[in-house]
Amino acid sequence: MWRRAVSSLPHRRLSSAPETPTLYSFLKPFLFAGKKNPPQTTTSSTITAAPPSSLTQESVDDLESTIQSSLLHNKTDEAWKSFKSLTTNSVFPPKTLSNDLIAHLASLDDTLNLKRAFASVVYFMEKNPKLLEFETVERLLLSMERANAAAPAFALVKCMFKNRYYLPFGLWGHFIVDISKKNGSFGAFLRVFMESCAVAIDEKLDFMKPDLAACNVALDGCCRELESVSDAEKVIEKMSVLNIRPDEMSFGSLAYLYALKGLKDKIVELQNLMRGFGFSNKRLIHSNLISGYVKSRNLDLVSETILCSLKERTGEGLDFSEETYCEVVKGFLKDAGIKGLATLIVESQKLEAAANVVEKSVGFGVISACVNLGLSYKAHSIVDEMNVLGGTVGLGVYVPILKSYCKEHRTAEATQLVMEISNTGHHLDAVSYDTLIEASMTSQDFQSAFALFRDMRESIIPNLKGSYLTIMTGLMENQRPELMAAFLDEVIEDPRVEVTTHDWNSIIHAFCKAGRIEDARRTFRRMTFLEYEPNDQTYLSLINGYVAAGKYFNVLMLWNEVKRKFSTDKDKGVRFDQNLVDAFLYALVKGGYFDAVMQVVEKSQEMKVFVDKWKYKQAFMETHKKLKVSKLRKRNLRKMESLVAFKNWAGLNA
Repeated sequence: MWRRAVSSLPHRRLSSAPETPTLYSFLKPFLFAGKKNPPQTTTSSTITAAPPSSLTQESVDDLESTIQSSLLHNKTDEAWKSFKSLTTNSVFPPKTLSNDLIAHLASLDDTLNLKRAFASVVYFMEKNPKLLEFETVERLLLSMERANAAAPAFALVKCMFKNRYYLPFGLWGHFIVDISKKNGSFGAFLRVFMESCAVAIDEKLDFMKPDLAACNVALDGCCRELESVSDAEKVIEKMSVLNIRPDEMSFGSLAYLYALKGLKDKIVELQNLMRGFGFSNKRLIHSNLISGYVKSRNLDLVSETILCSLKERTGEGLDFSEETYCEVVKGFLKDAGIKGLATLIVESQKLEAAANVVEKSVGFGVISACVNLGLSYKAHSIVDEMNVLGGTVGLGVYVPILKSYCKEHRTAEATQLVMEISNTGHHLDAVSYDTLIEASMTSQDFQSAFALFRDMRESIIPNLKGSYLTIMTGLMENQRPELMAAFLDEVIEDPRVEVTTHDWNSIIHAFCKAGRIEDARRTFRRMTFLEYEPNDQTYLSLINGYVAAGKYFNVLMLWNEVKRKFSTDKDKGVRFDQNLVDAFLYALVKGGYFDAVMQVVEKSQEMKVFVDKWKYKQAFMETHKKLKVSKLRKRNLRKMESLVAFKNWAGLNA
């Protein structure tokens, strides 16, 4: 059927006009310099005729030995010099030695030796091709590909054809394909491709027949680069004559071209031909039709193709690539605008099954493409327009926009969108809320984080712990204890939030660190009122805060409150550890409350807590150096006794 479909197309032989600079004479390469117009004295076929050999057999043997020895010891210049001496006198080194030399030159991957290898291969092709191994030419082409040497590579292949040196296509075709892709030299590739087809047909050499991959490159280039129906159909003709069966990619390239040119009848024929070849999946051909229609700015046919694809998939949803959706979005935004895309999505929803996977919906594809193109604000506008048109916007359509807002730290807009989603009756999952809240806290957009958490609480999400901790930690790091306290008050009665003493401690610590002692005290009272049991960390923060503010009497009151709560069990009561002992002793010594000091000392001895006396001796000397026991005896006997006891304990009386 493929042969019948193209049998009516005209057959025309490819012109052999050269597209690269002509081949240069031996040892004088110009192609590598990239010159478009070589010197007129240089031709592809004129290698200077050498006089008859004047070398004796002994000299020939010596030169060949030198080449062999030089190759073994990587003396490239010496080997090349001996090789020139032989060839200048029309002497050909043995086949193995010649191929070893060329392979060595090609393997060095530098321009000079690549030139030498190229010149040598051309020389042998023109003078004695039987000496040239296929593997050697293949190695040279590999080196040319690595060096991105397009002109010499195409020149070498054309020299092969000119001298009827028929290297199987499988050994050189993929190199030429890769080189042409790297250099954008499709025209050169197409001429070489057509020449190889002609050789395979005219000489009946099946091994010169290009493979399907090369045919698809040639066809795709004709369709996308040349945008030529006649050139594309010439490639089809060659494929038909050579019995190369097309695949979906072949049909896709033609679909693009026919859509671009508006050839509806050709598209119908192409679709019938696809069925004849047994291709049932039309995703690729539809994607290419869309690309062609977008480029020709025929957006009505773009919509028609997408809707037709949905009908044929009977509710399964589309699996167009991201690239296809991006083409659709760019095309519509250039001409039809937001409303055109919204209308397309709404019409698509009428054909999409309710159980369709969200990621395969047209809405998801379009919105994701907008986001990937950096047009998240356009995506939001499309959703708004869909609502105006009465379309149903599923939760999955919103997700790409929200992710984009998070990535761009546009947290206020993300929060507003979440509110819109909630108003439609949808709610995000816990992971999405966590991600949005974390982004808001990172951007220090605390109000958005609070709003998101409130919305999260109104949903049916069973566990709020992760987002709660994210907010509390972020506020702590940003030293916003007043917001921590307000947030804690707001959520404390929610059973899904696990508020612990640690949370209260964090707020108290932050207030104390900021020097806001009264706020810390109010938080402490609120904590105990709600029956959260303070622990050693609670008191440690308060003591440090009071000391920093010089409020030693408050430390005394704190000691009177907690001295009955100490426990050796770390899970019960207040742990009387070394940190708390040090904090109390230092504060009480500085405040001059020696009775309480000795109570702390007694408690520490009872609970076997080590105390560094030197530290408190220093604190006493700094604050109470002039305090005399005799003066205290007259005023306060008990305080005098406590002072004496402290000085005895600290070793100050000595």
